[in-house]
Amino acid sequence: MSQWSQVQQLEIKFLEQVDQFYDDNFPMEIRHLLAQWIESQDWEAAANNEAMAMILLQNLIIQVDEQLDRVSQEKNLLLIHNLKRVRKLLQGKYHGNPMHIAVIISNCLREERRILAAASMPVQGPLEKSLQSSVVSERQRNVEHKVSAIKNSAQMTDQDVKYLEDLQEEFDFRYKTIQSLEQNDKNSALIKQEMLALQAMLNTLDYKRKEVLSKIGRVIHEIDVLMSNMLTEELLDWKRRQQIACIGGPLHGGLDQLQNCFTLLAESLFQVRRQLEKLDELLTRLTYDGDPIPVQRPQLLEKVNFLLYNLFRNSFVVERQPCMPTHPQRPMVLKTLIQFTVKLRLLIKLPELNYQIRVKATIDKNVSTVSNRRFVLCGTHVKAMNMDESANGSLSVEFRHLQPKEMKTSAGSKGNEGPHMVTEELHSISFETQVCLYGLTINLETSSLPVVMISNVSQLPNAWASIIWYNLSTNDPQNLSFFNNPPAATLSQLLEVLSWQFSSYVGRGLNCEQLNMLAEKLTGQQVSYNDYQLSWAKFCKEHLPGKSFTFWVWLEAILDLIKKHILPLWIDGYIMGFVSKEKERILLKDKTPGTFLLRFSESNLGGITFTWVDQLENGDVTFHSVEPYNKGRLSALPFADILRDYKVIMADNVPENPLKYLYPDIPKDKAFGKHYSCQPSEVSKPSDGGGKGYVPSVFIPVSKILNDSTEPHSPSDLLPMSPSVYAVLREHLSPTAIETALSSPYSTD
Repeated sequence: MSQWSQVQQLEIKFLEQVDQFYDDNFPMEIRHLLAQWIESQDWEAAANNEAMAMILLQNLIIQVDEQLDRVSQEKNLLLIHNLKRVRKLLQGKYHGNPMHIAVIISNCLREERRILAAASMPVQGPLEKSLQSSVVSERQRNVEHKVSAIKNSAQMTDQDVKYLEDLQEEFDFRYKTIQSLEQNDKNSALIKQEMLALQAMLNTLDYKRKEVLSKIGRVIHEIDVLMSNMLTEELLDWKRRQQIACIGGPLHGGLDQLQNCFTLLAESLFQVRRQLEKLDELLTRLTYDGDPIPVQRPQLLEKVNFLLYNLFRNSFVVERQPCMPTHPQRPMVLKTLIQFTVKLRLLIKLPELNYQIRVKATIDKNVSTVSNRRFVLCGTHVKAMNMDESANGSLSVEFRHLQPKEMKTSAGSKGNEGPHMVTEELHSISFETQVCLYGLTINLETSSLPVVMISNVSQLPNAWASIIWYNLSTNDPQNLSFFNNPPAATLSQLLEVLSWQFSSYVGRGLNCEQLNMLAEKLTGQQVSYNDYQLSWAKFCKEHLPGKSFTFWVWLEAILDLIKKHILPLWIDGYIMGFVSKEKERILLKDKTPGTFLLRFSESNLGGITFTWVDQLENGDVTFHSVEPYNKGRLSALPFADILRDYKVIMADNVPENPLKYLYPDIPKDKAFGKHYSCQPSEVSKPSDGGGKGYVPSVFIPVSKILNDSTEPHSPSDLLPMSPSVYAVLREHLSPTAIETALSSPYSTD
């Protein structure tokens, strides 16, 4: 079943989440019509390879054209219209930046996998639940409503200012008319009556001036309150969601809504500023005793400018955190002399600012780090923000060719000396610019979340662990001394993040049973998730009991194994994976002989094994676990083929495959059949002949089980042996000789 088919079967609450991330950048119609083709392409790789992205974009357009031809024959007018619109969008929006559509599709597929994983869990984790709080959603709606109301109030005040301007022009005209009369005419009763009318007009002018200033003051106050409370909370929430998304959590939306709010508030403030300027013009033409404009206007203008400064400073954000294109799912880990990308956005989208704001990137600017290492950024580190490069037309800039370079340290000292490991040293990438608009000059600065600098790819796993722990544990965007005293993490939240590593990196998260096993491995006991606090050392620095590696190194090796060698089997849910040997025996003991399950090795890094249940002649149940397969052996032989072809030799018996049913009772071929490569050849004897005189052969894994084995078996690699070779051995060697040549592959793992 395709991923899209699984998505369509979700409950409505999950479908609503899917609906949120499909928009005009990548319409859902295309996802639906081209589901299988889209899922068969490597969008993740294309997101980091422009040539590949261009080919995929061209092929996508071809696929759309084929669908367009099909629906044209069916005369489906609505679908024809939509497909033409989509085709125009793809050609116009992404032709100059094909990697952007690859990033969008890759993110959509990843988010679908995360939602599918979340749907398979009985309850939401605490982090995800907090991000989807109804209180947060209600606040978002309130902010949008208040911003719209403020915009309307500012526009209404514009009409009041215009009325005041018209009233004052009429007053000026009538007053100057009286002033131009001769002295004798001024003493007439008619003129005296006109003077009384002018006085009444002046009183009205005074009242209207006070009213306009009061309305302007209310608009400014409403903006101030909104910025100080709800809008600030919304921005902080978005930044927290971004942190969580960076470590595998739900994709963070809402930036476009924030941009709309920031832009409308900026437009309202500039509108109020123009209204105050207009009042100043009216003041120069007419003033009087008790005039409210010279008293109130300077204070209001100062407040408006103050709010504009703050609004602009908060609007300068890192839209996409630093990330190496070679490791898109490991953001904020940067390797020296390897390019990384980072994207900035100004949430105040005004046409006057297009190509007018130049942003400069620096590293560790005015920041005291715990590291003795110092870095500089090579490549293009100054670029202009514009509305043309971004698919949604936002005012943004993306740095694509920055490289961190370590500066040489003074003689006699090493760059990694200090109290921390290199992977615990945090650094900051800063961005600064200046906005000059309508007489205002505003200096802006923002920083990325802390990054870890590595010089060797072998440091990547521990560096990523540091990024996970930091962003799980704190909202502080600039605590570079965090690992001086790293806080403990709540076990429930950590397990949720660990499940995200699997859902985001290998397409399927962990269920409760799998998380329980990880919890026991971390704590050594069964504990309450909500109360238990786990230390950083326990997670990443202390070796597991009796092992030469840490918990995180063990888990990271499993992720790597899944990604490179057994991904389809993992996504299908046929690998139980995280189950202890004790639990494994409990699950299998009452099952039909030949029932097996797949689990990850606890004593070998990046290993997977299978255990099956068997029954002795006396009725006793026995279990057999094969020597774990690592990536080296799986590179030579696909795991599904190993399960299909695996043979066991019992004394002098003919080799047979003991694996019949995948736990609990799924026929093996039904579970793994679609993942088999070509069917193995029938066993051939040398006399059968082969191509150019050779004997046809197929490699199969063979194990030897000894009858009288009470001694522990020494682990050894399984021997790949072709059926024809084994037939030759049976003909020419005695059983004793074969037994000597074969060694048991069973281990205590």
